[in-house]
This record gives sequence, C-alpha cells and structure tokens, in this order.
Amino acid sequence: MEKTDFFMLEAIRLSLTKMKEGYGGPFGAVIVYQGEIIARGFNRVLETNDPTTHAEVDAIRKASEAMGCSELTECELYTSCEPCPMCLGAIYWAKLKKVYYGNTHQDAAAIGFDDAFIYKEIERPLSQRHIPMLQLLPEEAKVAFEEWQKQENKTNC
Repeated sequence: MEKTDFFMLEAIRLSLTKMKEGYGGPFGAVIVYQGEIIARGFNRVLETNDPTTHAEVDAIRKASEAMGCSELTECELYTSCEPCPMCLGAIYWAKLKKVYYGNTHQDAAAIGFDDAFIYKEIERPLSQRHIPMLQLLPEEAKVAFEEWQKQENKTNC
C-alpha cells in the first residue's frame, strides 16, 4: 500500500468513526510531516456548537500546536472531502504544501453540505452580499496596523 493511501484511509476512518460517535458531519483529516501523521482532525461542529470546527481546521490547529508554528509549509493534508471555502482559506493561511482529498464538493452537496452559495457570496460586491458588510471607524482601526508595521520582531512561528 502506498503511504498516501494509508494517510487517506486514516482521514476516511476518522470521518466515519467520529461521525458515528456523534461529533459532527462525516469529515476527517490528517496532517503529515516527513512521512508521519502529526495531527488528526474531524468535524466537531455538533460536539462544540462551533461552526468553524471542520476537520481540516481541527487538524491545522493541532498541527500548528505540535509544530510550534502557524506555517505548515512542509506538511501535507489528507482530507476525506474537498475543502469548503473556510477550510480552503485556512489551508492557504497555514501554507500547507499539498492537499489530497477523497470526496468532491459535489459529493458533499449531494448529502446536504452545499457551500456553493459561499463561493457566490465571495464574488459579490460587499454592498450586494446577503449579510451586510459595513465599514466603521477605519481611521481608528488603522492604528493597530500602523503599530504592527513598526514591530521589528514579526514572526509567524
């Protein structure tokens, strides 16, 4: 068996067992560094009542803690389903080097996990989104950004 198959099978196993245990939807993920699993994640939305605890985000949080760094540039993600827009954003923020997935987003939509509306919302101008997005106190907010630019010890790890 290929190592990649082994890692994907672990993500799939997590998706099934954790869903049956009542944690959340049928989604599992593992993060691999230098050929070893360093983090396992699964959908924990029902357990936590937190809509951001998707399998990929759960795994990224655990891998970042294990690595002591928010950038996972040398890590690969194996996930039981093609990532949703939120998870895709987290993957890019974590700078993972590769993603392997099992089910497609069309497969997820077919069982009620349809995120097409989020992709459509992203494309809309702010003024046309379903949830109003209104800028407030930009000059006051900019102060923190200006202070960040002055910091000399910026790091992502």
